[in-house]
Amino acid sequence: MQGTVIKSSGSVYDVRCAGGEVIECRVKGNFRLKGIKSTNPVAVGDYVEISVREDGTAYIVDIMPRKNYIVRKASNLSKQSHILAANLDLCFLVVTVNHPVTSTTFIDRFLASAEAYRVPVVLVFNKIDLYDEQDNDELDYLVALYESIGYSCLKVSATSGAGVEELCNMMRGKVSLLAGNSGVGKSSLVNAISPSVAAKVGEISHIHDTGMHTTTYTQMFELMPDSYIVDTPGVKGFGSYNMDTEEIAHYFVEFFELSANCRYGNCTHTHEPGCAVLEALEEGRIAPSRYQSYLSMLEDKDEGKYRSSE
Repeated sequence: MQGTVIKSSGSVYDVRCAGGEVIECRVKGNFRLKGIKSTNPVAVGDYVEISVREDGTAYIVDIMPRKNYIVRKASNLSKQSHILAANLDLCFLVVTVNHPVTSTTFIDRFLASAEAYRVPVVLVFNKIDLYDEQDNDELDYLVALYESIGYSCLKVSATSGAGVEELCNMMRGKVSLLAGNSGVGKSSLVNAISPSVAAKVGEISHIHDTGMHTTTYTQMFELMPDSYIVDTPGVKGFGSYNMDTEEIAHYFVEFFELSANCRYGNCTHTHEPGCAVLEALEEGRIAPSRYQSYLSMLEDKDEGKYRSSE
């Protein structure tokens, strides 16, 4: 029997089968021995094969090939990954210019990982109703920056409703991941789109707020007919995982385009003569914040460089 994983709470998974039935499953012990260096070898969004025993207990016995996924370095296990969700049509990264500030380093790390695993991302700038003139100037700068690279950006307010209809329309007919730092208003956005779903999301948020940080509690909800949203706990940091040093620049879209003009094919864009990326940086054609994010990811190769505050 096949189905889709719609909930992960550590060792127990809810699988929605073709007829709509939801079956609670566990993972067979030997399943974790297949070389999957992940804190969660099964992720929400995975298409899986399950086996139901005569006593009614059910086990996930296989995962179908994934079309994509979002993965980050596990914050407490540097050599393992944590998969946020799999088989996504779109990811909405909710960020805030203020209340709280989302760092560009976090944004860029997330975007690079999404590029690496072929997940399209839309940047959702929330809480625009709270911004003063300086905040709005920063907002306009960031939107112009990321749109110039090729990323879609939305300005929204879960409180006033600004931009929510456009966000809702972009989610229609898709499986979408909603991600972001704690406090950026993900739950408020879900509430603005679907109060009934938001109530369920709130229950999960309460579990994390009460200290159960060892539990991976990610869940897929049906937002509208044939439209699903995967809600994840707030992510504090985003450590890059399984990226070779020479590959990182490939996932910064504007760097990759420029690198064809570098003098050396194996250019790291840090010191080499004839580097097209460094030339563009000096001429103001690459944002300094993007370049700093790139350098921080290069430093991830040094043990202990990753910080959850990024």
